[in-house]
Amino acid sequence: MIDFALEAERTRGLSPFAAIHEACLARFRPIMMTTLAALFGALPLALAFGTGAELRRPLGIAIIGGLVVSQALTLYTTPVVYLTLERFVGGRKPIAGPAAAE
Repeated sequence: MIDFALEAERTRGLSPFAAIHEACLARFRPIMMTTLAALFGALPLALAFGTGAELRRPLGIAIIGGLVVSQALTLYTTPVVYLTLERFVGGRKPIAGPAAAE
């Protein structure tokens, strides 16, 4: 997401808010597809039964829980951190949100 946002800022001159918004929209599907592929790969571990399943089930549950939590944190915190750092480090222009664009 950050690479897409920086590229949009540099080449098309978008504001940081517009750039990260566009990057989030463009990268949401590939990020979700990758996470869901890993999650569905760990699903047999979490739902396993039979001989030795009691040893593998905690690993599957930990993988799935970690993927869900990290996905939620990544999708929510990446844009926030990007805009915060742009405000403090960039400092050259104010970040225009949806209300400022009107």
